[in-house]
Amino acid sequence: SRVSEKRYFVYVLWSQNARRFYIGISEDPQKRLEQHNQARRGWSARHVPWALVHTERYNDYTTARRRELELKAQKSGWGFFKRTGLDPERFR
Repeated sequence: SRVSEKRYFVYVLWSQNARRFYIGISEDPQKRLEQHNQARRGWSARHVPWALVHTERYNDYTTARRRELELKAQKSGWGFFKRTGLDPERFR
């Protein structure tokens, strides 16, 4: 089970090669970035290299998970940029 006293981060990765975002949850976004970039197979491996472009800190997993799902629902639209504060011009 998830420990509520831990910090969780919702993170957003960007693959310039694939022109795609990846949204996830981690206790250590920098370590997850390294794992994504070192992947040898699977979806992440096909789109390396990844860059960490956004993080948000949460005090519990449930809140972080809600936010992750909210961002994933908006990933292909302007709502995503509005909710994250990312500049859409940067990701053309």
